[in-house]
Amino acid sequence: MAGQKRVLLLCGDYVEDYEVMVPFQALLAYGLSVDAVCPGKKAGEICRTAIHDPLGHQAKIFVQDVASVPFATYSESKGHNFVLNATFDEIDATKYDGLVIPGGRAPEYLAMNESVTDLVKKFEHLQKPIASICHGQLILAAADSVKGRKCTAYPAVKPALIAAGAHWVEPETVAFCTSDGNLITGATYVGHPEFIRLFIKALGAKISGSGKRILFLCGDYMEDYEVMVPFQSLQALECHVDAICPGKKAGDTCPTAVHDFEGDQTYSEKPGHNFTLTANFEGLDASSYDGLVIPGGRAPEYLALNDEVIQLVKEFMESGKPVASICHGQQILSAAGVLKGKKCTAYPAVKLNVVLAGATWLEPEPIHRCFTDGNLVTGAAWPGHPEFIAQFMALLGLTVSF
Repeated sequence: MAGQKRVLLLCGDYVEDYEVMVPFQALLAYGLSVDAVCPGKKAGEICRTAIHDPLGHQAKIFVQDVASVPFATYSESKGHNFVLNATFDEIDATKYDGLVIPGGRAPEYLAMNESVTDLVKKFEHLQKPIASICHGQLILAAADSVKGRKCTAYPAVKPALIAAGAHWVEPETVAFCTSDGNLITGATYVGHPEFIRLFIKALGAKISGSGKRILFLCGDYMEDYEVMVPFQSLQALECHVDAICPGKKAGDTCPTAVHDFEGDQTYSEKPGHNFTLTANFEGLDASSYDGLVIPGGRAPEYLALNDEVIQLVKEFMESGKPVASICHGQQILSAAGVLKGKKCTAYPAVKLNVVLAGATWLEPEPIHRCFTDGNLVTGAAWPGHPEFIAQFMALLGLTVSF
C-alpha cells in the first residue's frame, strides 16, 4: 500500500501476552504494516509469552479500579505462542516509521543485548516515535534513551529509569501513560487504549467516526485474545466500550482461556488473564449501543443456553446494527436463530451449528479469513483479528487515516 506506515515490534521470550498481541493486531487492523522481530530468531519462529495477572487484595483493586490504586505484584503463567513475521538480522531502522517495545520479562535480557540497544538508539537518533510499556523501559534505560526525558513504567522499573537520568513520572493509575517528544511510555497493559492512541497520533493518524458505543458479550472462559484485542483496539479509537456477563456486575471478573495451536489435532487450553467487566448485565439498555461483539472460547457453550443472552443478540440482529462474532461465538448466533440465509464462517468445529442454523458456510481458508454479510462480521479464530476488527470498523463508520 502506497504510503503505508511501517512499525517495528521488538519481541523476546516471555514478553507479556497482551502487551505484544494487542498493539500488534490493533495496528494491523488500522491499516499499518507491523514487523515483529526477536534477536536470534527468524520469521516464522515463535516467542513464548507470559501472562502477568495481579496477585492479592491490592492487585484486585489494581485491575478493577484504575482511578485510585496501589500497585502490587503479579503472578506469571504461560500464554500464547507469538509468531514472528520478520527476521531481526535483516532489519533496517530507516525503513520504519515507529518502534513498539512490549513489557513482560523479555526486556530484562533484551536490555543486555547490544544489537537491541543499538537498534533503539537508531530510532531515537532519527526521532521516530518509540512506544514502550511496563518493563519495556528497561531497554530504553540501557539504550541511554531516557536521560532528561519524562518517563513512566511499571513501578518496579523506577530505580533503573532514575539511575539512567529519566524524569520519573509516578503512574497514578495502572492505565497511566505519558509522552515526551517522540517517546511514549505506559505503566501496564490496562493503559493500552491511550498508549496505542498516542502512538498512532505521533505517526500522524486522524481518527474519524469515534464516539461509538460498543457492547461485548462476555462469559467465563471466553478466549483471552478474543475479548481483549478487539476491546482495547476499539477503546484506542475513542469508542465507549462496555463488557457484560449474565449474573455479573461492573467490576466483577471473568476468567479467560488461552486457546493456542501447538501441533495437536485441536487447540490446547491454558488459563488466561482475568478480564474485568465494565457494566451490569441486569437492566442493560441494549438500544443505547451501536454494535455488539461476541468473543469465542468456551463461554459461548453455556451463554447460548441463556434466554436473556438470546434475546439480546436477537435485538441487535433485528435492528440491523453491526454485530461481530468470532470462533465459537457463532454458537450463540446459531442458538438465537439469526443465521438463516446468512453467509458466515466460524471455528471449523462450529460448522455443524452454523449449517444446522440455516446459514451458508464459508470456509475459513486460511484461518485468518473473515467475512461480512450485511450487518454481520464473522471470523474463525484470533489470528484473524486484524480483518475482523477492520471489517467491524467499516460497518461502524470508524476510520484511521494518515
